[in-house]
Amino acid sequence: MKYLHTMIRVSDPEETMRFFALLGLREVRRIENEAGRFSLIFLAAPGDESAQVELTHNWDEKGYTGGRNFGHLAYAVDNVYEACQRLQDGGVTINRPPRDGFMAFVRSPDGISVELLQAGARLAPAEPWASMPNVGEW
Repeated sequence: MKYLHTMIRVSDPEETMRFFALLGLREVRRIENEAGRFSLIFLAAPGDESAQVELTHNWDEKGYTGGRNFGHLAYAVDNVYEACQRLQDGGVTINRPPRDGFMAFVRSPDGISVELLQAGARLAPAEPWASMPNVGEW
């Protein structure tokens, strides 16, 4: 058995791809199905193309709700503070800041929860993250 991908349904593929690009993922494959009226866009972290996220865009859908019931995607990052700063600078809300130097949560444009975990040892507490409150759900 081999892990292939995790699929999430998205309303705005371009906005969702922008979000995941801020995380560091890149498009590795795309399928456009005119007859079925859907697109499949596969994303992966550079150097780790075996772990993919499949964005499914059904062209005629009118919006998804309840993204939290999906659970979350989790990614190890080299520096959780730098990753959160990059996301925040890109307009993404940091729902659970990395106060502990180890874990943060953000949400995609469709409400999918994404966990960021510090690779290796926890970082020392640092501002503005150490005193930043949680925002919304994560």
